[in-house]
Amino acid sequence: MQKSISKYLTKNTEAAPLAVFRILFGVMMLLSIIRFWSNGWIKKLYLEPDFHFTYYGFSWVQPLGNFTYVIFGICALAALGIALGYRYKWSVLLFFLSFTYIELMDKTTYLNHYYFISCLAFLMLFLEGGAYFSLDSYRRKQAFTHIPKWNIDSIKLLLGIVYFYAGLAKLNSDWLLRAMPLKIWLPSKYDLPLLGNLMQQEWVHYSFSWFGAIYDLSIPFLLLYKPTRKLGFVLVVIFHVLTRVLFPIGMFPYIMIVSALIFFDAGFHQKIINFLRKSFRIKTLVTTERVSKMSSKPALIAVAAFFVIQLLLPWRYLAYPSELFWTEEGYRFSWRVMLMEKAGYAQFKVVDEQTGKNFYVDNSDFLTPFQEKQMSTQPDFILEYAQYLAAHFSAQGHKNLAVYVESYVALNGRLSQPFIDPNVNLLDEPRSFKPKTFILPFDDTIQGL
Repeated sequence: MQKSISKYLTKNTEAAPLAVFRILFGVMMLLSIIRFWSNGWIKKLYLEPDFHFTYYGFSWVQPLGNFTYVIFGICALAALGIALGYRYKWSVLLFFLSFTYIELMDKTTYLNHYYFISCLAFLMLFLEGGAYFSLDSYRRKQAFTHIPKWNIDSIKLLLGIVYFYAGLAKLNSDWLLRAMPLKIWLPSKYDLPLLGNLMQQEWVHYSFSWFGAIYDLSIPFLLLYKPTRKLGFVLVVIFHVLTRVLFPIGMFPYIMIVSALIFFDAGFHQKIINFLRKSFRIKTLVTTERVSKMSSKPALIAVAAFFVIQLLLPWRYLAYPSELFWTEEGYRFSWRVMLMEKAGYAQFKVVDEQTGKNFYVDNSDFLTPFQEKQMSTQPDFILEYAQYLAAHFSAQGHKNLAVYVESYVALNGRLSQPFIDPNVNLLDEPRSFKPKTFILPFDDTIQGL
């Protein structure tokens, strides 16, 4: 076994697929940041709110006022550096740090594909993306046509984990047997040309649910197996274009489409590079086969540890006793994509425990509508917000405070039911990874993973 691993780690492969992946990833990220900036979302999501929900352990990560634009600017320049292959390692490092900082500034904006981009950028730190067809190669006047094979395979593995775990997450009774939440979302697309009437049909809701699960579970294998690779890529394009039409998920479908090209052989990518050379009149450099220093133990240990975490982290929900969709403990960072529709209501009461006097909070005084929507259905948001309210009113001179919440949540089309124990003073509950005992039991059962 050890001999086989050692032999695999010494294998080289052509660098063209990684070069094309680097270019397309950098371009997609640059376009994403330009789009985010031009739509005014930096101001709307990070500068206008008075309060930002933070990840546990990362409360120090906050928007920096107008300097937040500088972080986005650094991220954009780093993405351009990645696309051009200019000082590749530094560009990837700057992109990873700036993009992840942006992601951590407000938990309200969490999306699986933001997490995916951070993971991919971290992985790219250990890959030789600047070895071939890059400004780095022109600076040193020499390009390297070969890189360690594990460089390419590690990207394939990450994509495979994302898809396969997303498929496993769909193997539950709400998704397969109730067609939820697609049965709620699809009928709202009645105004789509050609598709609007179709989206009203129940059989379509079930078909989309089952196809989504089968697609996610099978697509990594279809792309890996050469005879089915073209079919797999066609399915990737159809699936992600359709999801882009039906749901407002930004650049993610396009990112997944271009990422899937990594599964094609080097000849395909060399044609893309030759096309770019001809189009931009880029001269060909002297090339040599590369024997990489990146196969060093520290790099391999870091990549191995990264994948161990990726394989195990999605299963942490098993350590929690309650229904995952209800409590969302262990839900994030586990490739659970578009599995829930939750609507909630949360009314907070601030009490002076010494005098018994109390008053109710108008959430719109502190939160944007988007923040309030997210807060009202997620226990860790509710807890953090309660603690913020206590700090705010304590600063105004209120003493002996306790904060209670009356909350109701509807999950995947079910009737609304009480969510948080209204008799629990949320200030007595510390933020931690421990199970939250103040969440009321779910009155139904969701079978499966």
